[in-house]
Amino acid sequence: MLKKYSFLFPCLFLLFFFLFVFTTRSQEEHERGVIAVYFMEEQVGYEEYSWQSDETGYLLSVRGRVTKLVAIEIESLTISLDKSFIPLQYYFKGSISGVEQEISSSIIDGRVENVIHALEQEQRITCKIKTDAFLLPSAVFSPYIVITKKFGCNLQQPLELSAYIIPQIEIPFTLEPMEIFPCSLLMQLGTKLIELETDYEGNLVTLQIPSQNIRIVHRIVE
Repeated sequence: MLKKYSFLFPCLFLLFFFLFVFTTRSQEEHERGVIAVYFMEEQVGYEEYSWQSDETGYLLSVRGRVTKLVAIEIESLTISLDKSFIPLQYYFKGSISGVEQEISSSIIDGRVENVIHALEQEQRITCKIKTDAFLLPSAVFSPYIVITKKFGCNLQQPLELSAYIIPQIEIPFTLEPMEIFPCSLLMQLGTKLIELETDYEGNLVTLQIPSQNIRIVHRIVE
C-alpha cells in the first residue's frame, strides 16, 4: 500500500506543476511588431516594439528612428501600465531634432513626476493628469497601440478621453467607432483627426493623420 501511494504523490505533484505552468503562461503575452512611418507616401522611419503582459500589467518597449517630420532617434522608450491600462511609469532615451534627451516619469494616482535630462541640465516637472490618461509622446506612434489594445473591437459609442503628450501637456480627445467598420476608430485630438484602422481582433493595422500626410503601417512579427 505504501509503495502504491509513494508512486501516486509524485504523479500528482507533476500534474499540479504542469497545470500551474500552463495557467501562468496563458496569462502572459509577448508580441513583437514593426511600424513603418510614411510621410507623403515616402517611408521616413520605423519603430520596433514589444508588448508584454503578465498578471500584474503591461509593458510597451520601443526603439526606432524617423528622419523627417521631427527627426527622432529612439534608443529606448518604455511605458508600464497596470491591468486596467492605467499608466505607471515612462522612460525615454534618445534624441529629438539632434538634442540628446533622457526622461524618467513616475505616475501615482494621476500625479506625474518627470525628470528630464537635456543639454547637460536636469529639469523636474510635476503635474496632475487624469488617472486613465493615455501617454502619447510627441512624434512617436507605437503608444497608440495601447488604445487599440484597451478597446479592441468593443467600442460601441463615442468616449471622451484624455492624452498626456508627455512631458508637455494633457489634451482631451474623443474616440468613436467608424460607421463603415466598427472595429476601426476615429480619434479627434485637438485639431487633428487620427484614423486607427484595426482588424477584427482589434489589432492596429494602419494609423493615418490626413491633415499632415502621415500614415503608419503596423505588422506583427511574433
